[in-house]
Amino acid sequence: MPKKIKKIGKRKAPRRRTGMTEEDAAKAAELKAKRKFRKYYYRGIEVEKLLDLGTREFKELVHARARRRFRRGLSDKHKSFIRRLRKAKKSVQGTIKKPKIIKTHLRNMIVVPEMVASQIGVYNGKGYIHVEVKPDMIGYYLAEFSITYKPVGHGRPGLGSTGSAKFIPLK
Repeated sequence: MPKKIKKIGKRKAPRRRTGMTEEDAAKAAELKAKRKFRKYYYRGIEVEKLLDLGTREFKELVHARARRRFRRGLSDKHKSFIRRLRKAKKSVQGTIKKPKIIKTHLRNMIVVPEMVASQIGVYNGKGYIHVEVKPDMIGYYLAEFSITYKPVGHGRPGLGSTGSAKFIPLK
């Protein structure tokens, strides 16, 4: 009796039922389309409302170090930096463009709600690191987003680091 030859090829996977009717699928698609972006809150207050707050009310929300800084007053450099950011944002208002990058050495500037959606180049001692200010950066210093050193990648040692490599010319 001859052997049966097995068919080699693709087998159809069994159909799985999801338990969803067409109506349920339509509702799910509608809900997915309605879904909005996650709202961001800073210490219990929405970002839109933070923009409406004055500096006095915002000052009460931040940590003690920042409160002290605001109480002692911002320097002229910091005020002119905020003014330049304001001007850059106003120039692209109503368009889909992003504001131009404003470069600064003011690493000790505290991010305030007015800076959200701005483009900043923060100096790290060698060059400017591009920072796009997002709502969750409020209350932090600009320096925290511009690292001043190159993180070490501890890989394998290179040539010249072992004793046996003494007799190999380095070229």
